[in-house]
Amino acid sequence: MPDDTVPTGAQRMFGDFAPALVHYTDQLLFGEVWERLELAARDRSLITVAALLTAGNTEQLAFHLDYAKRNGVTETELIEAITHLAFYAGWPKAMSAMAVAKQVFADSH
Repeated sequence: MPDDTVPTGAQRMFGDFAPALVHYTDQLLFGEVWERLELAARDRSLITVAALLTAGNTEQLAFHLDYAKRNGVTETELIEAITHLAFYAGWPKAMSAMAVAKQVFADSH
């Protein structure tokens, strides 16, 4: 469950503008779905990165690459996952995702 004392990313982005979306993001997605015990957070992160890359959602990918690292996925594993997905999701999507990963990883060092 998100910490109620620190504004979440959704709260910072949308606050009172889209309170229902903030609620569902914080309480349902990151509160309930991400906390289910059937998959480890690390696995959920890899799946999410793959889904975002496949759909071409690079704006959301930046957050989830960093989140994946916090969930125990290494930069090397994320780079390999993106490279692997080039053959399944398409070269342009993988190249775009790799550019996001390069920036995210550079910002974290």
